[in-house]
Amino acid sequence: MANKQSRLVYSTDVGRIQEGEQPQTISGDGTVRIRRETKGRKGKGVTTISGIELPEADLKALAKQLKQKCSTGGTVKLGTIEIQGDHRDLLRTELEKLGHKVKLAGG
Repeated sequence: MANKQSRLVYSTDVGRIQEGEQPQTISGDGTVRIRRETKGRKGKGVTTISGIELPEADLKALAKQLKQKCSTGGTVKLGTIEIQGDHRDLLRTELEKLGHKVKLAGG
């Protein structure tokens, strides 16, 4: 490179990269969807929970509460809670207790 101050940035997103741009919040239809996924995890199954419209801090607190209830690990990625293992039925009852409208998605 000719200029030592410049750097090459690769992006799969379309358009210009803007400094300080916040990720868009995904607004749903008010239904929390619970599904079991194994894709991209070397056959290991996780239960994903999407459609909960909460701020990031509250979403992490909810994820911590659900992980403790399932006695397993997990994470929050891009507004989706991932819980290790297949805990769809337990998570459904817990989220319904908290007042969410829950739907089991997928097969």
